[in-house]
Amino acid sequence: MATITIQEMAASQVGHERVSDWVEVSQEMIDKFAEATGDHQFIHVNPQMAAMTPFGGTIAHGFLTLSLMPLLSSKVPDAPQIEGVKMGVNYGGNKVRFMQPVRSGKRVRGRFKLLELTEKRPGQWQQINEFTVEIEGEEKPAMIAEWISQIFV
Repeated sequence: MATITIQEMAASQVGHERVSDWVEVSQEMIDKFAEATGDHQFIHVNPQMAAMTPFGGTIAHGFLTLSLMPLLSSKVPDAPQIEGVKMGVNYGGNKVRFMQPVRSGKRVRGRFKLLELTEKRPGQWQQINEFTVEIEGEEKPAMIAEWISQIFV
């Protein structure tokens, strides 16, 4: 895996897009997310009742789809690693849109496009990524977000 300084990343990677490997969104993953969040709405956890909806079965929570960002980013095979990172933190989102639900058992992948990487103060950088979650075999993405993170070096 290639390493790069944060300055090199800011100079050469803005506008570049990287794609993760596929990850299955299983019913077990959905159930664990429901337990963690307390969101037990039947469309997520009751396959029999969810089968009677237009979805035809259970679907992942929208926030589960959003929270797959770290997992999917870890599965980008050609992403350079930034040298000297002490920590990274979520700062927030400019936009998050849930375009289509992810049905249980479907595979998703992340598409990450670095939009901006700027130094806010010495050793603290802010990056803005466009994060798209694609569903295997579907034309429309599950979600598109513009996400802001802080990187400390």
